[in-house]
Amino acid sequence: MTENSDIIEIRNGRSYPVNRKKLYAAFADPDRLAQWWGPHGFSNTIPVFDLRPGGMWFVTMTASNGTDFENRWTFEEVVEGKLVRAKHHEPVHVFTLEMQFSDEPDGSRLDWLMVFDRTEENEAIEKFLHAANEQNLERLETLLTSRRGDRK
Repeated sequence: MTENSDIIEIRNGRSYPVNRKKLYAAFADPDRLAQWWGPHGFSNTIPVFDLRPGGMWFVTMTASNGTDFENRWTFEEVVEGKLVRAKHHEPVHVFTLEMQFSDEPDGSRLDWLMVFDRTEENEAIEKFLHAANEQNLERLETLLTSRRGDRK
């Protein structure tokens, strides 16, 4: 997390014992993405997922109490297997998410950067979002190391 007068940066990252192609596919395949996206306790429905610059992504995240959270994204930059940058639109928390996928000697790594305008509301949720991102990455690890993540 970086202090700056204009922006808030939230950084998370994790290494995985799978190759970069498999790591990237866990995001690029909306069926797999729906299995791990969001913090613990959420399920997802992804009716629109057009992974290309200018493409849209709609996801409804459903909390364990049944509350739905509609999310609308626009993909800004996509470099297959290496980079996805997307803009999250309102109704909540406008921000840019950048995911970088890289090789490591024993697998691959996902580095995750969220960039927000500095507002009181965004400052109030900064620590929560960092922790929620860690849960996202934990859920991804569970998918990648389980049999259901073995497809492709």
